[in-house]
Amino acid sequence: MKLMRITTFSLLAFTMTIIIHGEATSKMKAGKLDLPKTVGVWNRPDPPRLINSKNIFKYMNGAGELYLGYRFRHLEVFDYTSADQGDILVELYFMETSDDAFGLLSLDWGGEPVSFDGAPAAVSNQSFTASTRALYGGGLLRMWSDDMYARIMAERETPASKETVITIGKAIAANTQHPPEPLLVKILPLEIGAVWNLRMDRLSFFRSHLVLNSIYYLSHENILDIDLSAEAVIAPYEHIPGSGKLKRSQFLLVKYENPERAVQALNRFHEAYLPDHKKETSTDTAADSPSLYKLEDGWLAYKLFGKYIAIVFECPDPEAAREIIQKNESNLLKKGEGS
Repeated sequence: MKLMRITTFSLLAFTMTIIIHGEATSKMKAGKLDLPKTVGVWNRPDPPRLINSKNIFKYMNGAGELYLGYRFRHLEVFDYTSADQGDILVELYFMETSDDAFGLLSLDWGGEPVSFDGAPAAVSNQSFTASTRALYGGGLLRMWSDDMYARIMAERETPASKETVITIGKAIAANTQHPPEPLLVKILPLEIGAVWNLRMDRLSFFRSHLVLNSIYYLSHENILDIDLSAEAVIAPYEHIPGSGKLKRSQFLLVKYENPERAVQALNRFHEAYLPDHKKETSTDTAADSPSLYKLEDGWLAYKLFGKYIAIVFECPDPEAAREIIQKNESNLLKKGEGS
């Protein structure tokens, strides 16, 4: 099966509806954030516009599924207006957890990293060392702060509007906590062997098969049974051999509620994605090696360990595919996971 690689992520690419399981009140109440009423020549009204899962599609056409796919709670919208400098739109997306807010930022690492006092631009850990919390570009600041994802966008980018956008971002960061990245993100090793390197600027955390298909298309159906109870991370590993020709493999790691869900998901994936390939090994956790399959675009490998599924796509050779999965499994076991 030949895979189609989608290289440009668009928030407007979603056309299907994700059903969320009930409504919950945000941990952060409306009005807790003390946003300035006036910044330079820009002013805002007192109450924000409040958007929830019932009216989000009226507020944005085509992109609402993205936020619902990250366990959206509610959105607060502030409009900063000026007489002649254009407007500035502030959107505060309150999510169920900080992992969800991180996931929204992780869909696009483009832009200039921004660091606020008390909120470092990057948080170091043993694996993932470049988790930027805020990015600015083209008049738009995107940021992850606790369980909130924020977008602050100037209608016209000028030095004054950029300064105002950053000032508002700083006010948001000053009133929120700064938890670490999702555990699943920290599992991925930066290097594998002496040649494979993780592309951190292409790493994404998600909970929806629609988001997965926007990053790396598998099927119009949810063949991996990914829903809001799951967690997943995807990123490419790259290798430049002596020939100078870039080689890239895509790595996907999914965590399910329990091992039973993981087994069912892997069986469904094999039946849908590899219908012409008989299973080469058992999906038993105790199996030493991943299952390997030669496809048109390279080698595919997968392995089940506990409630996790690891899959490598488009690998140039079976040895590299096996090594990528085994190194990630080793990291899981070191953190007490995957057994």
